[in-house]
Amino acid sequence: MQTGRLDEAARLWERVLAAAPDHPQALFHLGQHAVYRNEPRKALDLLQRAAKAAPREPGILLHTSFVYRSLGDTASELAILDRAISVDPFFLPALLAKGAALDRTGQKRQAARVFRDALAIAPPDENLPPEIRATTARARQVVQENAGELETYLDSALRDLPRPEKSIRFEEAKAALIGTKKVYQQQPTMLHYPRLPAIPFYERADFPWIGTVEAATDTIRTELETLLEQQKAEFRPYLANPQGNQIEYAAQWNAYFFWSDGKRLDDHCARCPKTAALLETLPLADVPGAAPTAFFSALEPKAGIPAHTGVTNTRLIVHLPLIVPGDCWFRVGNETREWRLGEALIFDDTMEHEAWNGSDRLRVLLIFDIWNPHLDQAEQQLVRTLMSAYQDYHKI
Repeated sequence: MQTGRLDEAARLWERVLAAAPDHPQALFHLGQHAVYRNEPRKALDLLQRAAKAAPREPGILLHTSFVYRSLGDTASELAILDRAISVDPFFLPALLAKGAALDRTGQKRQAARVFRDALAIAPPDENLPPEIRATTARARQVVQENAGELETYLDSALRDLPRPEKSIRFEEAKAALIGTKKVYQQQPTMLHYPRLPAIPFYERADFPWIGTVEAATDTIRTELETLLEQQKAEFRPYLANPQGNQIEYAAQWNAYFFWSDGKRLDDHCARCPKTAALLETLPLADVPGAAPTAFFSALEPKAGIPAHTGVTNTRLIVHLPLIVPGDCWFRVGNETREWRLGEALIFDDTMEHEAWNGSDRLRVLLIFDIWNPHLDQAEQQLVRTLMSAYQDYHKI
């Protein structure tokens, strides 16, 4: 069969079948050969026998659906595809075939729902067989068209309702329902603290001290500029030991630490005393050997930091923009914001986030971590002890 000698292969499979009448592989390949010879009724009989012999093999059911399609029996085609999908809900060819059958018969909305499921598990096009790529391209078109029609329909139904002040949450929920936005969850690389809200960007009102930080922007920036003029060599790559794709951008993302993994760098603090003094007044996360971390973060021109997640949702991250040229943006989950001089951003870094400096100038922020405000002091102490003990255990 692999060398194209199909008739000879069929004769050998017939000998196998003569010796073992219920041999599923022989029945399957002879059914395929009957399709090749344009004998759909014979193919259907052989494939049905193969499916009876191997009921948990979705590929046999898929090829049976092809025969029903050639016979114009769409109802049976869809029924057998549903059987294949029930055997393996992640069987991409069956999902695409079902979507195509619904699309072909004018059931566009149902087709879009099936195609959306298929595209969610489909690998990149370059990793797909050529015969599937055309179907995935059509799937994207159907899903996109349906999303537009569905959004118009939903907006019409919602037209006369007032939008609350926090309607951004509702708009994101609607977009996720339609399928135009992804649902992002907290994905900490180390500690996940259950039942903390997954909020990309926090509201300023939750942090009464943030105004004091922003008011110090000019003071902090003056110390930063002196540092860049006199001791820029003290900036080091943020990622000390980059791995994999981190190597590509590690040299373009540099840091000047005041605190690193819970350790105060006294000489660095002495060079920027007003910045260091301000940090001492803030509710920094404090876990021996892990937090706080506070530093100037410098991103080179035309450089980006690809999507990643942080270590734990028990903390939040604060960005204070100090040098921000144009075309600089920051995405957390579905929400993208531009940094603005002196306007702090507070976010949960266990949600996927990425950054970009599209300008031809250096971009610099003051970054530090704080306790998640949804933890009380008793929980903070528990987290301190838990994380310290966890790290000590792995040192032994």
